[in-house]
Amino acid sequence: MQLLKLKDTIRFMAARKLTMAFSALLIIASIASMTIRGLNFGLDFTGGTAVEVGFSQPADLKKIRSVLAENGFADASVQLFGTSQEVLVRLAPRGDDVKAEEIGNQLVAALQQADSSVEMRRIEFVGPSVGEDLKEQGGLAMLTALICILLYVAFRFEWRFAIGAVAALFHDVILTMGLFSILDLEFDLTILAAILAVIGYSLNDTIVVSDRIRENFRKVRIDDTIEIINISLTQTLNRTLVTSITTILVLVALFVWGGQTIHGFATALLFGVFIGTYSSVYVASSVAVAMGVSKEDLIPVEVEKEGADLDAMP
Repeated sequence: MQLLKLKDTIRFMAARKLTMAFSALLIIASIASMTIRGLNFGLDFTGGTAVEVGFSQPADLKKIRSVLAENGFADASVQLFGTSQEVLVRLAPRGDDVKAEEIGNQLVAALQQADSSVEMRRIEFVGPSVGEDLKEQGGLAMLTALICILLYVAFRFEWRFAIGAVAALFHDVILTMGLFSILDLEFDLTILAAILAVIGYSLNDTIVVSDRIRENFRKVRIDDTIEIINISLTQTLNRTLVTSITTILVLVALFVWGGQTIHGFATALLFGVFIGTYSSVYVASSVAVAMGVSKEDLIPVEVEKEGADLDAMP
């Protein structure tokens, strides 16, 4: 039975150096993008006013920007929202005395000068201090989650596996945020919620793999750490694929038919599922191997009880 396992084992760890180099390049590119371009923070974090307007014909964004600039809204950010006939205009805070309704009415009135069919669909306002608080609390939420996960995995398994698990989660978070930076997608509270969900999803995969590795370290009579990890990853591959595929099917439905409101949320989760599955197989295990995890680290030490020899005497 053991020979059959060895014969059918997929050599995942044979590519660990290549995949680690690939992951390092992606992390560097993501950090560089976030440093140079930054994240396109939504109103939840920056504060300001968002006005959604509708047109009877496909909107000309260049013309809209020109009209707004002529009417005192030169700082407006204009983008399509859902369809070519719906436009979202974002404005920076304009002082505590200016109400969001007044700004919205002024903006719509300016647009109606060029197109009388324009109508306001929705208006939202977030104060700048609230946005800063949300940004700070969101960062603390992610940091707290990573620290708690580090402590849990170190207690449950072994500290090398804990470092590998947190490295995989850090990898997933940085790459997901890097995707939004590179594509200049709006980053708001729903995206932050999606990233926290990605952390949970990726951790679940990593825990399953780590548990099987620990079990095989104790049961399989092989001293080769790489081989035992390959066996464990092969055994959990079916479960990983089934979980990922069923999750992706739901997320694709949300991405295609869920509407613009949760489009970014579905995008973050779709990418997170792919990258989380990859990191559970390669990043977490590869980091543990690089840190020298061995069979002796996970085999419990048998403690000889005092008086055992005396009790065994007739």
